[in-house]
Amino acid sequence: MKKFLKLCNHSKVKMVKMVIILTFLFFVYTTICAISYANDISTDIADSVFRLHVIANSDSDIDQNLKYIVRDDLLAYMNTLCANCTSKEEAITIANAHLENFREIALNTIKNEGFDYSVNVSIGNFEFPTKHYGDISLPAGYYDALKVEIGEAKGQNWWCVMFPPLCFVDASSGIVPEESKEDLQNSLTNEEFSIVSDNEENPTFKLKFKILELLNTTGLITAKK
Repeated sequence: MKKFLKLCNHSKVKMVKMVIILTFLFFVYTTICAISYANDISTDIADSVFRLHVIANSDSDIDQNLKYIVRDDLLAYMNTLCANCTSKEEAITIANAHLENFREIALNTIKNEGFDYSVNVSIGNFEFPTKHYGDISLPAGYYDALKVEIGEAKGQNWWCVMFPPLCFVDASSGIVPEESKEDLQNSLTNEEFSIVSDNEENPTFKLKFKILELLNTTGLITAKK
């Protein structure tokens, strides 16, 4: 009898060990799948937008206000340049060709406002936090962007999307123009667009966005180019 009980206990121990191993393997498999899925989604989204990143000279109210004035003039110029752009690549090519013009516009705006700050303008792949544009949200990650650094560039950042032109959100209603959303939707798969658009009624997509956001902010996804 004792031998039988000992055999049973041994079998139970083996079974518990097997359950633990299988649970661990399932967790590893699920984690790898989640990271792979999120990485693909994050890369596709980043590959579809061209962003603007303006950094103020400092956090003083005067410098922060100047940042917004510079932003408005740059966006107005970009809108005239890329009014007929149909892709992110086309927008970047045009922006690259007029890089010095962007710098001159920023410098002239700063001078007209009574300041003599220098301006550094560049196009590259930069890290962005999660940002909300009306009813569109973009997860944290690395995105191609036009970066404008004013003076010492030690102030708060301002981010938006130059292509599709999500920068032109109606501030009073917080709604992205339908045309801009259509441009973004045409650049993404249906699932990707569903993840970044407002989906209060679809918890599945909200959960996927949270997973994507978590993996990006914890550094498990490195979409940097």
